Amino acid sequence: MQHTTTPDPADPVDRIGAGDIARALLWIVVVASALANMAASYGGADTWVHLLCGAVTVLCAGTLVVRNLRGRR
Repeated sequence: MQHTTTPDPADPVDRIGAGDIARALLWIVVVASALANMAASYGGADTWVHLLCGAVTVLCAGTLVVRNLRGRR
């Protein structure tokens, strides 16, 4: 048995997949839209701004939940 200290590039455990990138981007969008909604609240923005931020937050959070549930199967 050969022991190495450098990771094998062909080892699937060390790779970052497209799903990991998508999950990270979805979390970034969820946080950004929640912060934008909070800023709109403090700034006294119009209702459509709140609705847009809320819709983006709900869609991204829902996508994260669905991806998590599908990954358990």
